[in-house]
Amino acid sequence: MPDFLPIAFGVLVFLLLSGFRIAQQYERGVVFRLGWFMRIKGPGLYWLIPLIEWQRKIDIRTVTIAVEQQETITRDSVTVKVNAVLWFRVVDPAKAVLSVENFHMAIYQVALTGLRNIIGQHDLDEVLKERDKINSILKASLNELSSPWGTTVELVEMKDVEIPLNMQRVMAMEAEAIREKRARIIKASAELEASEKLAQAAQRMMDTPASLELRRMQMVSEVGAENNSTVVVMIPAEFQALARNFNEHLIRQNGPGKSETSKNQ
Repeated sequence: MPDFLPIAFGVLVFLLLSGFRIAQQYERGVVFRLGWFMRIKGPGLYWLIPLIEWQRKIDIRTVTIAVEQQETITRDSVTVKVNAVLWFRVVDPAKAVLSVENFHMAIYQVALTGLRNIIGQHDLDEVLKERDKINSILKASLNELSSPWGTTVELVEMKDVEIPLNMQRVMAMEAEAIREKRARIIKASAELEASEKLAQAAQRMMDTPASLELRRMQMVSEVGAENNSTVVVMIPAEFQALARNFNEHLIRQNGPGKSETSKNQ
């Protein structure tokens, strides 16, 4: 009997010491007693009743999941390949253990199906140009589905969108056509503005005939500066108008017949 007491005491001490547990700062222990959920323990040192209570540790740090490339069809019937990255963390360790068997796999599968569904609800242009909007919609959808599991999705980002080669060529042609259209519009606007300025200048010269003479003198100085061997003869515009009027007066006096006779001679 005396030999049994030390053994019993040693076993008791061992059982008491075996009940101590340590959880890291980023861990939480979900404690069960005889199969029933009791409490959340940690971080730090705590004690469980040996042979009656057991635990399952849950990491509450943010987890990164790379969603594999998915081939799906957009709303405008274009086949694209999309991959994404998902960041989530556990906010309720009890739900993460009690509500779902493997919350990592559950979140991953939900992200796969959600990504395919969200791409199918948008056109190709929206997928390429409005990624932030699609990421926000996908994040809200994933949070709604995963909240019963005690998890929250912090961020979802589409990494790459791969489109067929023929569609890439079509988009390149479209972009080139848009740039050409913009160039023509800019050129037409410049020509319109230049014509308006010329019309204003012509009206100003008509109002002040002296400005036309000044312009002629300026043109002569410019030609002389560029081409020194060029000889410029200035004939006033009034001489041209006088010669035209004199020619018309002679035609009226001589008549058509006389003008032909003078030509034959």
